[in-house]
Amino acid sequence: MTTALAGLATAIPSTAQTAPTASPPGSDDQAATTTTATDAPADGDIIVTGYRGSLQKAINVKRNANAVVDVITSEDVGKFPDRNVAESLSHIPGVSIDRRFGEGEKVAILGTDPALNRMLLDGHALASADWGGNDNDPSSRTFNYSLLAPELVDRLEVYKSPEPRIEEGSLGGTVIVRTRRPLDLPANSIFASGGYSYNDRSDKGNARGSGLYSWRNADETFGVLVAATYDKQNLTRAGVEFFGYDNTAPNADGTYNSPFVNRASDGTLSLKSPGATITGGTIEDLYKAASPFGINYAYFQQQRERKSVSGTMQFRPSSDLTLTLNGTHIDGNYNNYSQSMYTIPGAWTGNVLQSATISNGVVTAASFGAATSQSAQLDTLVRRTSLKTDNLNLFADWEGDGGAKVNFSGGWSRAKGGRNPEYLFNVQTKLPYSYAFTNNTATVNFVGDLTNPANYFTNPNNNAAQIEGRPVLTSTGAQLVAAQIGGLDYSVTTDRDIFGGYDATIPVSVGPFTEILLGSRVTDHVNRVDARGINTYLQQSLDVTQLGVTALTTPDGTFDGSGGMGNATKYLNLPQQSVIDILANAINSPLVTKVGASTEVRETVMASYAQANFDQDGLRGNIGGRLVYTRDISNYATTLSNTVNPVPVPTRTVNDYLKFLPSLNIAYSITPKVIVRGAAARVIARPRYEDLAAATSLNNVTLDGGGGNPNLKPYESTNYELTAEYYPRAGSLLAVELFRREISNYIFNTRTNAVFFNSLTGALATYNVNQPINGGKAKVNGALISAQSDIWGGFGLQANYSYQESSTSNTDVTGTTLNLPYLSKHTVNVIPYFEKGPFQARVSYNYRSSYFRTIGRLGSREMVAPYSQLDASASLNITKGIVLSVNAQNLLDETYLQYNATPDRPTAFYKNGRTFAAAVSFRM
Repeated sequence: MTTALAGLATAIPSTAQTAPTASPPGSDDQAATTTTATDAPADGDIIVTGYRGSLQKAINVKRNANAVVDVITSEDVGKFPDRNVAESLSHIPGVSIDRRFGEGEKVAILGTDPALNRMLLDGHALASADWGGNDNDPSSRTFNYSLLAPELVDRLEVYKSPEPRIEEGSLGGTVIVRTRRPLDLPANSIFASGGYSYNDRSDKGNARGSGLYSWRNADETFGVLVAATYDKQNLTRAGVEFFGYDNTAPNADGTYNSPFVNRASDGTLSLKSPGATITGGTIEDLYKAASPFGINYAYFQQQRERKSVSGTMQFRPSSDLTLTLNGTHIDGNYNNYSQSMYTIPGAWTGNVLQSATISNGVVTAASFGAATSQSAQLDTLVRRTSLKTDNLNLFADWEGDGGAKVNFSGGWSRAKGGRNPEYLFNVQTKLPYSYAFTNNTATVNFVGDLTNPANYFTNPNNNAAQIEGRPVLTSTGAQLVAAQIGGLDYSVTTDRDIFGGYDATIPVSVGPFTEILLGSRVTDHVNRVDARGINTYLQQSLDVTQLGVTALTTPDGTFDGSGGMGNATKYLNLPQQSVIDILANAINSPLVTKVGASTEVRETVMASYAQANFDQDGLRGNIGGRLVYTRDISNYATTLSNTVNPVPVPTRTVNDYLKFLPSLNIAYSITPKVIVRGAAARVIARPRYEDLAAATSLNNVTLDGGGGNPNLKPYESTNYELTAEYYPRAGSLLAVELFRREISNYIFNTRTNAVFFNSLTGALATYNVNQPINGGKAKVNGALISAQSDIWGGFGLQANYSYQESSTSNTDVTGTTLNLPYLSKHTVNVIPYFEKGPFQARVSYNYRSSYFRTIGRLGSREMVAPYSQLDASASLNITKGIVLSVNAQNLLDETYLQYNATPDRPTAFYKNGRTFAAAVSFRM
C-alpha cells in the first residue's frame, strides 16, 4: 500500500485487543501479525482503547512474534508529538535519530549507521531521493523519513533479528511501515484533520491538513480508499561551522604544515608575519599547534512543503482470492537559501597575523591585519529543490481452506530530487578581523562595517575560462578571460525500483514444524545522478554597490543563543532574487552536461528463500536461509590527475557477488508471562550508490575531495540477539535485550594526496582526496532495558535505556580508533502519560550521549555532543468524533553541537528552535 494512504487510516480507531485479521496482501510479516486466541476479548471482557489500548496492541504483536521485534501502532504514532516517522521510531529501545536540521531524519538501529538499515513499505523497498543540501548520505539505501508524517502509517515494526522472508540489506535492523486496506475498515470510514504549527526560530506558522475516505460494499468484496495530506514547515537554522582544523598531525618526517610559521631547511623557525605576538606558548608551540581551517557564520532558511495523494482498490472475486492495487504520489518542495560568511585564517591571512593565543595545542584566538587578497568570503546558495516519489503496486493473494497461501506481487516506484538549479554567488572582503572560540562559543569581530556593501567585491582574478575541460568562448570565438563569480548547478538524482516475486506458505505437520515458507524476488534498481552546470564570470571586479541589486543585512537576533557572537553575526544579506539577478546579468557559459559529476548505478538482485516455522511445547520460531545474487553496473567519469583543463573520461565497471544468509529465531515460553528469545543470523548491507559511482568531486577552496569505488563488496555481519520478556498483566512489559554485531568487510575511507586542476585559480593544486575501500572490521555490543505499564488513576509510564559500544579497525588522521557512525553509548527515553475520560496528556524526554557522525573536512572526526529533546502533547475528545490536540517540540530549545574529536575543537553550533502546534480532527 502507499505511504499517504496508510496513515490517514491510522486515524481510524482500532480496538486494542481484537485479534488482527490475516496478513494483508503484500505483507512480508506473517509472524508479527499472528496472534493467539487468547488475544481476542471474551464476552464481558473490557476492551481497552485510546493510547493505552494502542500500547497493549503493540505489546501483543511483540509478544506473539517469533523474531525480536518492537512495534508502534497507529494510535501510538498519532498520539506522539512527532513531526515524522523518524521521531516516532526514536522512542523504541535501541533506536536513535539525528536532528541536525531540527527534524528527525537519520535512524540508527542497535548502533549501526542509518545508511545500513532499510525501510520497507509493507515489506517492499521504496525508491528514495534527497533534497540536495544534506552533506551526509545523499544516496544511501534508506528512505527519507522526513517525507513520512506520523499520521501516514498504521503500524511501525522494527525487526532487530531478520527472518529469511524479509528482504535483506540491513545490518542493525529493518523498519517495516504497515498500512491498511479498505476491506479491513468499516464502510464509509471518514477522517479529516486540520491544524497550525509555529516555529519560534523562523517566527513563522503554517497550516497542515489530511483527509481519508474508505468504502466497501455490503458483501465485503470490493473496496476503495483515497487519502490526501498537506504539511508545511518553515525552518530557520543559524550557527557557526568550523571547516576542520589545520596542522592536526605531523608529517611522516616529523615536520608540520603550520599556516603561521616558516621552517627553514636547517630547522630554524620564523613567523610568516614578523612582529606577531604569541600568548600561551613559544614559536615552536605555534608551529605545532592546530588551528581552525575556516570559521563560518551560517544562516540557513528552508520551506518544507509536502503533499501526498494515494488510493487503494481491492477486489475479492472469491473467498480465497484478493486482488489489491494501490498507488501514491508524494510531492515535497524543499526550497532553501544558505548564506555563509566565513574566514580561512591560515590560508588567507596567515601572513598578516598580529597575535595568537595557544591553549592545549590549539590556536584558540588570533587577530589579523588587512589581507593582501581576501580575509573573508560570503557565499550565497539559492536552491530550488523538490522531491517527488511515485509508487504503484499490484498484489494477488490466494488462501486455501487448509492454511496454504500464495502471494504474487509486483511494483514500481520512482523518486526524483536534488538541486534544480542551485544558484551560487560569492563576494570577498579584505577587512582585518579577530577570532576566539571556546567549547560552545565563537566570536569573530571585523575591523570595519561588515554590513556595508562597499566593503565586498567580486573575484578579481581573471583567468582563461573553461568548463568541463573545454574553453568558454566569446562571441568572436576567442577564449573568455574573466574571473568566475559563481554559477548554476543542476544535480538531480533519479532513483527507480521495479520488483516482482512470489511468497508461498505450505502447512506441514512434521515433528515440531508447522509451516514451510518459500519465495523468490527479482529487483531491478537504477540510481542516476544527472549533473549540468553554468559558470558565471565578470571581467572586472565590482563591489556590491555596483551590481545594481537590493542589499540587506542579516535580521536582528539571527544568531542569538547559537553560540555565535561578535559583529560577524551581522553581515551583508542578499535577497534570493538579487543573487539570481546578479548571475543573469553577468557573463554565462553555455549550459553543459557535467560528465564528471554524472553517474549511474544499475543494480539487479535475485533472491530466493526457504523458511521453516516450528511450534511445540512452548518452543516456537523459524529457521532457514536466503540466497542472494547481486550485480552492479557502475557508469561514471574519471577525472585525470596532473592534467590542465582535464576532460572527464567515461568509464564502466561491473561487479557481482553471491551470498547465502542463514538465520534462526527461537522463542520459548517459560511461563505464560515469561518469554525468552534467541536469534542468530548472517546479514549484508550493500554500499551506498554514491560510493559505487567512482566520480571524483573536488572543493577548489578547501582543496579536498572525494571519490567512489565501483569494486566495493557489501558489508557483512553475524548478528546475535538474546532477550527476556516479562508480561505481568495486559498492557505491561519488562524486557531485557542483549545484542552483538560482528561486522566484516566494513567500508571505510582512505585519504591520499593527488594533484588536480583548480578551475578557480587556473593552476594545478594538491588535493586531499578520500576514497572508500573494503577491509575494515567492527563489533557492536549492547544491552537494552525497557518497561511500560499503567500505574494508577489514569497515569502510566514508558521508559527504556540503551547501552551500546563499538570497536572498529578504522582510524582517523591522528591514528585514533573510530566508533561506528551515529552510535551513542547511552540513550534514554522517558514517557509519562495520563489518560482518563476524554483527556490525554504525555511528555516525551529523549537523551542520547555523544556520537561519531562522519569524517569531515581535512579528516576531522566529527562528533555530536550529548543531545536532549523534550516534547509534550495533550488532547481532548470534545465529542466522540471530534478531538482537539496541542503539542510542543524541543521545549528545551537544545543547541546541536559538533566537535572534532574533543570538545575543545568545536566544528558546529546550530539552533533550530521550538515548534508549537494545534489541530482539530474529525472521524466517523
